[in-house]
Amino acid sequence: MNQQLDDADTVILRTLQRDCRIGLEQLAQECSLSVPSVQRRLKRLRDSGLILKEVAVLNPSRFDYKMTFIVLVELDRESLQQLDLFRKRARNEPQVQQCYYVTGDADFVLICVAQDMEDFEDLTHRLFFDNSNVRRFRTSVAMDRTKIGLELPI
Repeated sequence: MNQQLDDADTVILRTLQRDCRIGLEQLAQECSLSVPSVQRRLKRLRDSGLILKEVAVLNPSRFDYKMTFIVLVELDRESLQQLDLFRKRARNEPQVQQCYYVTGDADFVLICVAQDMEDFEDLTHRLFFDNSNVRRFRTSVAMDRTKIGLELPI
């Protein structure tokens, strides 16, 4: 991190990671600052790119996405153009929640959701079988969502 954070910045970031719906007044109390000071700091943290996005984490089973899959994808060709094409395909697929370019046996690891096995099969056709550059993919089915989050230990 190339930007210096003081204790108040760190408190703001930790608090927002736990709950980004917290009100400005409560956030100001948490870090012992005025509301206008917290607003300025939040703007600076957002503008600097330290805060990338503020989102709501939904319960997938309440939206009929009862299955989560971890998919290891191996590409046939790994040129920059082919990697970018696969990244774009993964980014544009709503059922792909996360996509990582990794080292090791696989080139990418995807976290995907599906309503059922038939829905997942349709997803595999769109992402893998219809892509001539996918050499193979291996899938694990998540048995339990033990921890969900993107908090950084700051």
